[in-house]
Amino acid sequence: MANVTSNRPLSPHLQIYKPIPTMVMSIVHRITGGALYFGTILVAWWLIAAASGPAYYDWANWALGSIIGKLVLLGYTWALIHHMLGGFRHFMWDLGHGFEKQFSTKLAIANIVASLCLTVLVWVIGFIIR
Repeated sequence: MANVTSNRPLSPHLQIYKPIPTMVMSIVHRITGGALYFGTILVAWWLIAAASGPAYYDWANWALGSIIGKLVLLGYTWALIHHMLGGFRHFMWDLGHGFEKQFSTKLAIANIVASLCLTVLVWVIGFIIR
């Protein structure tokens, strides 16, 4: 019996496809969803530190207030906002809207631009209030 699958092409993968905005946003949405698990652990750690007493809370604030801590919190803020905006996009699709190629591409680009702008806005407001 001849092997009929030997002449078939392999399934394409990311090295074959040309990245398009909707594909990139789908991948980034999954990555930010995973990153939110780790960021939420940081928030829980900070809350536990606040409940544990002033010494531990001061140490947690020092760690999160360091340059590395602020970069992690900046990344968490962006992941949270980006994932939320991506969720709105998925909700719109669940309602049956926005499947046109041109509109979907514009929405994907708007998602990244809006998430970056909103992250900067949140941090600027945070520093002004502080």
